[in-house]
Formats: sequence, structure tokens, C-alpha cells
Amino acid sequence: MCFTSSDRSDDPPPRPAQVPQQRQQSASVPVSSKASIPQDFAPPSGPPPSHRLQKQAQEADYTPPSGPPPSQNFAPPPGPPPSHRAADEYAPPSGPPPSHDYVAPTGPPPSKSKNNPFFDDFAPPSGAPPSHGYGSQGSSDFAPPPGPPPTQDYAPPPGPPPQEKEPKKHDWEVAVPDTSLLPPPPSFFSGFDRSPANNATEEEAEAGERWCSQFPLNNPLRVALPELNAMNSGNINMFAPPFYRGTLNRQAVGVWRGQTQSKATDTCLATYPPLYSVSTHSPIATGRRKLIYYEVRILQDSRNEVSLALGYTAPPYPPFRLPGWHRGSLGVHGDDGNKYINDRWGGKSFTHPFRRGETLGLGMDFLPAPGGGIGVEIFLTRDGVESGRWNLHEETDQEQDLPVTGLEGFHDICASVGVFDKVSFEIVFVPEAWRWQGWRSY
Repeated sequence: MCFTSSDRSDDPPPRPAQVPQQRQQSASVPVSSKASIPQDFAPPSGPPPSHRLQKQAQEADYTPPSGPPPSQNFAPPPGPPPSHRAADEYAPPSGPPPSHDYVAPTGPPPSKSKNNPFFDDFAPPSGAPPSHGYGSQGSSDFAPPPGPPPTQDYAPPPGPPPQEKEPKKHDWEVAVPDTSLLPPPPSFFSGFDRSPANNATEEEAEAGERWCSQFPLNNPLRVALPELNAMNSGNINMFAPPFYRGTLNRQAVGVWRGQTQSKATDTCLATYPPLYSVSTHSPIATGRRKLIYYEVRILQDSRNEVSLALGYTAPPYPPFRLPGWHRGSLGVHGDDGNKYINDRWGGKSFTHPFRRGETLGLGMDFLPAPGGGIGVEIFLTRDGVESGRWNLHEETDQEQDLPVTGLEGFHDICASVGVFDKVSFEIVFVPEAWRWQGWRSY
């Protein structure tokens, strides 16, 4: 509190009584009127209790500065102190504080107000909640919609699924629309079930298999010197079985002529000594290739359909079967031109049928193969010109083709000529009499 000049006296001014400082309260809470200091307040007479001791100490060693005290000339700013003005001008709101008698404002809660976008015009669906519905016990209000579930009434769209549509045709079908003009595809891996010309009976085929089971392939024989000289010069003998219906005569060294009767049965004419001897000609032992070859000329008094087959067999071989029909044998048949390798069915396509007056030759070429094996190739000549060749170990059908055991160069091999019905022929083993001259380069 400040004092004006009307209060001057000779006595030192009394100090104001120490009033405890009140905490500043929020404007929202009214301040009691007792806390304000009235304008006509007068302190009690005499100094405060603490002033007496302080005065005695000051009187002993304190000398005030010259001149009047600073408070004598100080003029406070006009108006009451700020705290006093606030106390005079502030009026709390009427009624008790809000925490004493709180009453909620009128109207719905804020969450249901029109200003809340999450609840604007929201009304729950009528009826029980979904958890009270279908399938729960005690539910008597919910009933499923009439009719079966939708999945039982579903019908797929008409037509096949997209993946079952007809695939788009290839361009080559557009470029070559008429495929009937193309030749049939070659039969690389399988042969015919039957020959288009002549076929033996199933009983004869089974009899040939039983004969082969009874007489297995011979082991290689050591050839004596006379036999070796006969092989080198082409002095080969031919033998006909007892049931052979025809003639077979030697015309010269290494030249034989034969003729069969009409309706003659299948017969295999064999040779001795063999044209290939393992002990003498094997490329594994010699390191060189070995060629065996012979020719057959079809005479003019034969039928138009040549009933003769050129072949090779590993002895023994059933004499009542044509070469190429059973194990250890191969042949090219003149009536259909097919090749047969241990094949008692229809053979495989190879050449066109033989003709009267034509000279046919059949050869086997044994070569050293990598890894110590033997490679074997078979070739056919017609009138001195090679017309076809195949590898003995060509790709075959695993289910239909039978093994080529006996022809791989590990067994002796003889020339064999198969005949049936009426045919006239001449067989030549002498190289100088062959029409094919390719033997000279071996």
C-alpha cells in the first residue's frame, strides 16, 4: 500500500503489516471479498514486533544516507494497484461453482448431433442382430429366405469352358490345305503287322520260335585253313533241306543255280563255310573292317511276283522259315521290298519289290567302333548300284522290335536265300563275277 504526503510526521513511517501473499486463482473461480485490502486500513500503533529488534540494531551501526528517504519523493502511478483493480472489477458468475451443482446442457449428446458425419441419419436395421439369427437355438424370429440356397440353382453359361475351345489351326494347314497329295510319313520306329504281299500262318511262326528255342545259336568256330581259303576265293557251298521242292546245282566255283516248283513251301537255303567268321574276321581282333557280300540274279522264267528273299543268318536257323523272321537273321524280301530283322510280322519299308531279270546284292559291313565295339551296316544293290543302307543298331521300337543278337559280329554269319512258290535264280559268291564293283575299294 502506498502513502500520500498528507500522512507526513516527524516519526519514521511505519512499515506495513506483512500480509501473506495469496495464490493467484483462475479467473473461473471467484475471489472472496475478504482477501481485498480496504482503503481505510490503519495498522496498529507502534512498530511491528520484528521491527523493534531491527531498529535497535540499526540504531547501533546504521547511518542512513543524507537527504530524505527515497519514499519521501516517490509518487506511485495513478489508480489502484493492478491486483486491487482486478479485485474491484471482477465479478464471478452467479450461482455456485460448476462442480457443485452440474447440470448437463439441454439437447442430445454430441455424438448424436447432426454435426457428426459418422452418425448422420443412422438408424439400425429392424429385427434382432445377425448373431441371433439362423442356426442358433432359441431363435424363433428369424426365418431364411424361401427356396434352396443360391448355389443349388446356379447354371453355368452355355457352351464349353474357354480352355476347351477348339485350338487354332496351324499356319501350315492353311499353306498346304490338301494333305492327301503328300506321301505317307516314313515308319522309323515300328513296322507292319502283316505283309501287303504274302504271309505265313501263325502256326508256322510259332513252330519257328519253338525250333529256335530248341536249337540255340552256335558259338563261334575256329575255321581251318582249307575253309579259310574257300571263303577268300568265294568257293562257298549251298545246302537245301530235305523237304526242298526244286533243284539246286553248282554251275561253277562260287556260282549256283536253282528253281522251285509252283506252290513250294517256304525254304531257307544255307551256306558253308560262313561268310563271316569271328575267329578270323572280327574287327575287335584284327582292327580292320570286314565286308561280306553276294548277288542273286532273278531269271526270266520266274513269276512276276518274285518269291525270293536275300538274307543272312547266324547258324543254326529253322530251314522252313525265310531269313529275317527269327532271331539271329535279317533279310530283304522280294515280294514286298520290306526289310526284316528278327521280325515275324510285316517288316519295315525299305525298297520296292524285286523284278524278273534284275540282279540283287546284299552286303554287311563290319567296322571297328569307338570303345572296342563293332559297328554293323547293311546295304542293298540293284543291278550293281547301291540302293539302300541301314545301321543294324538304328532306332527301334522298344515294344515291337526284337533284339538283333547274332548279327552284331560276335557270331559266325552265313548267307541265306529264302524261296517259295515258283522262282528261278542264280547265286554268285565270286567277287570277280559281281555286277557291283564297290568291293574293290575295301
